[in-house]
Amino acid sequence: MKAIKDPVSLLDDINNDDLQQDLPPVDEWHPEHCGDSEICIRRDGTWTHQGDVFKREKLVKMFSKIIRLDEDEKYYLVTPVEKMLLSVEDVPFLVVGFDIVIHEDSQKIIFETSLGDQVVVDAEHPVTVLTINDEPAPYVVVRKNLKARIARSVFYQLIDVAVSEQRGAENVLFLESSGERFELGRF
Repeated sequence: MKAIKDPVSLLDDINNDDLQQDLPPVDEWHPEHCGDSEICIRRDGTWTHQGDVFKREKLVKMFSKIIRLDEDEKYYLVTPVEKMLLSVEDVPFLVVGFDIVIHEDSQKIIFETSLGDQVVVDAEHPVTVLTINDEPAPYVVVRKNLKARIARSVFYQLIDVAVSEQRGAENVLFLESSGERFELGRF
């Protein structure tokens, strides 16, 4: 994580539309379901096909751009002519780093996934923290309804830059980005 202070033009120019402009319009494609891709995205972000780890990162990056989560709560790889089931152990993306851009008391958090995708945390791309087995499980919406799990090391770094607020007997930690506040936890 690095803080980029006072980049006058940079703060206004950073937005999700620009960062995600190379994505195909998978929501506009409605092919028939044609089977199981036999591809699995493991919880740690590793992609496998029939149990073997993908060795070609460019292929994984290409497939990652055509993922869609449908109303049936299943993930699919979608092209204009094919729709294939995709197995996902948790969520399809993993946040492995972030930058903070600060200008005149306003900041934006920009996450980066293990596949090089970037997303600015804002109202449409919120951070949420669930509790699973008494452990925090932080996520961010990367695009539409697709989420990334925030790696534990990144989450700990976020806690270091979080704002603390006293609410009754509890302290609440908030992440501030794009004029929004996102609760990280209470203690």
